[in-house]
Amino acid sequence: MADARVIQTARMESEKLLSSFVKVLVSDAERSLRFYEALGFKRLNADPPFTHLRWENQAEVYLVAVPAAVKMEGRRGLGVLIGIRVGATGLEEITARAQALGATVEGPTRQPWHTREITLADPDGYRLNFIEPA
Repeated sequence: MADARVIQTARMESEKLLSSFVKVLVSDAERSLRFYEALGFKRLNADPPFTHLRWENQAEVYLVAVPAAVKMEGRRGLGVLIGIRVGATGLEEITARAQALGATVEGPTRQPWHTREITLADPDGYRLNFIEPA
């Protein structure tokens, strides 16, 4: 009977997970966690080297601490934007939070596909693209 409850609990937990996520390799897990939480991401779990974050039930991000033996050379994030739909938290609030963290924010820009967007870089140079309907 106990095994059935464990299986049912595990199934219920997995149903709460979103189907897609992004894994971001970070050089300093604590610094990155502070940055993402200050933007408004919620920590769901931390089991080193992974930290599981969620944005307004819209997006999931896993921060992955890079082992010291792995060399991360060159610029990261070139040509890649991590797109995050904005819900209750508007672009202006996210911009203010990001600027308070010392991040440079591009935008907001009105796009021809009927969205307003801002883009900023996290401490490792990954570009986050926050999007709301225009």
